[in-house]
Amino acid sequence: MIHFRNLRLARGARVLLDEVSLQLFPGWKIGLTGANGSGKSSLFALLRGQLLPDRGDLEWPSGWTIAHVAQETPGLPQAAIEYVLDGDAELRRIETDLVRAEAAHDGVRIAELHTNLQEIGAYAARSRAAALLDGLGFVPSDAGRAVADFSGGWRMRLNLAQALMCRSDLLLLDEPTNHLDLDTVIWLEQWLRDYRGTLLLVSHDREFLDGCVDHVAHIEQKQLTLYNGSYTDFERQRGERLAQQQALFERQQREIAHMEDYIRRFRAKATKARQAQSRIKALERMERISAAHVDTPFSFSFRPSIAAPDPLLQIEKGSAGYGEKNVLEGIELVLRPGERVGLLGRNGAGKSTLIKLLAGQISLSAGSRHEGRGLAAGYFAQHQLEVLRPDESPLQHMMRLDASAREQDMRNYLGGFDFRGDGRDICSVSATVPCASFSGGEKSRLALALLIWQRPNLLLLDEPTNHLDMEMRYALMCALQEYDGAMVLVSHDRALLRACCDRLLLIDGGRIQPFDGDLDDYRDWLAEQRTQCEEGSTRREMRRADRAQAEVERQALLAARRPLVKEIGQIEKKLAGWTGEKKLLEARLADPALYDTGNDSAQLQELLKRQATLQNWIEEAECRWMTLSEQLEELAAGSDSRT
Repeated sequence: MIHFRNLRLARGARVLLDEVSLQLFPGWKIGLTGANGSGKSSLFALLRGQLLPDRGDLEWPSGWTIAHVAQETPGLPQAAIEYVLDGDAELRRIETDLVRAEAAHDGVRIAELHTNLQEIGAYAARSRAAALLDGLGFVPSDAGRAVADFSGGWRMRLNLAQALMCRSDLLLLDEPTNHLDLDTVIWLEQWLRDYRGTLLLVSHDREFLDGCVDHVAHIEQKQLTLYNGSYTDFERQRGERLAQQQALFERQQREIAHMEDYIRRFRAKATKARQAQSRIKALERMERISAAHVDTPFSFSFRPSIAAPDPLLQIEKGSAGYGEKNVLEGIELVLRPGERVGLLGRNGAGKSTLIKLLAGQISLSAGSRHEGRGLAAGYFAQHQLEVLRPDESPLQHMMRLDASAREQDMRNYLGGFDFRGDGRDICSVSATVPCASFSGGEKSRLALALLIWQRPNLLLLDEPTNHLDMEMRYALMCALQEYDGAMVLVSHDRALLRACCDRLLLIDGGRIQPFDGDLDDYRDWLAEQRTQCEEGSTRREMRRADRAQAEVERQALLAARRPLVKEIGQIEKKLAGWTGEKKLLEARLADPALYDTGNDSAQLQELLKRQATLQNWIEEAECRWMTLSEQLEELAAGSDSRT
């Protein structure tokens, strides 16, 4: 159990949590929510022992193993699967001890360590690590690749796999779905649902939270409040609490106004002075109820898009890819004004390739592309954040984009993305500060602001919600719902896909086809594909095992047949000699002259004796030959029955 007792946590002069007292029980899956800067990451640092409380206590079982996702991954030459296995610290410790025990020829210690390996399931650890890599989108050949060979996003997936590999009692995950695609998010959601330890999860994906957590701990006004149920349940309960708080606030304000009016009217009258003084003291003692405040710092909308041609864009018999390898083939796609298309597909299927093709970032390797006159495409992808000039402020980016616009209009527009004023408000980001120090979420907001200002009539969005908090995601969703242009969207945020797309396309096997269903159907389709893949893998393993077994049996059959065949050959060779000799002997015995009274009877007796001996040998050999032949037939029959 994790027990907060009158805990106070501050960073510098800023108090994040004050007088927090609550209990989190083993096995709970808790979503940690709160505004940016409210203290979520600091609370994680506190649980990991990187920070100490300024006052109060934080207690949990001393034997607990805590797992978290590392934020940095050095370029290691180590194989990916070995890096993931490092997440099981106890396994690695026992393996190290085993190497030492074997070097010391300590038989008792070796036996003890092998028993420990058996107890922790170490002999299945490699297959468990391979399953994690597969679930997080890695192909089988990636297991042996060096960590240094992977890009930053894939290294973050390796860090996540390493954290999941740890047999932890407490798992801390801070935005684990960033850099993941939809099918991987769905897999991770199921994995966390089956996780047996205590989970503390920070995420801005409401559907992901709904699928994983059974409690929500919300940081607000320096308090950590616990709610039962999913994230949707939390929103409802918090809304009811805020509505009740607002009603109590308004009621108290009416009472205060009445008391102040009484004091003002009767304070100077001697007959009412005592009552007035008592009301003054009551006002001083009254615990004031604050007004409920749930306002979001984000409020923006798309400007009317440029007049759009019909169709906007058309691709016929298209193929696209990189180098000589085509990722997509047989592309037949028409985009019309106002269409809202969501792209679905497993990791590596070609969703980003299609977005780049539509944006003109890559060219067709075959087929034709026709753009309507007046097409104005706006393309957002995570790598475009690198195009931002680190030495320029949001306002300077806007001025470079549109030199004819009024500065105040630009400031007002940037304010909708929470780039406000001169930076004196610590809760917002200055519009005049260089963006070199911006977080990933702040850079994403700026890139979106620049994109929206250009009034595109075709929006191409590749994972636009990465690094965005819940309020910004909601504001973006509302803006996209009101957007009057066409849109193609790739996102792992199912709430955004559900709210903003009215047509789904599935990319699978290099082909693009309409998906007849919703996101729940797509989840089922993914599960079916994964099952088929696992069954296919199982069948391949079984076939390999069957072939190996068949080879073992074939070798065993050959080994069993070899002496029988050899002996049969020897017998047949002897029979041929004995039969030939017997025929010659019978020919001599058939000669009448042999029986003349003048011939030697001893010779006749010798020939008859030899004939009898040959006959016995032949009969015995034929019996042995029959026995050996029957044994060969039995071996052959047994082999046929097994196949």
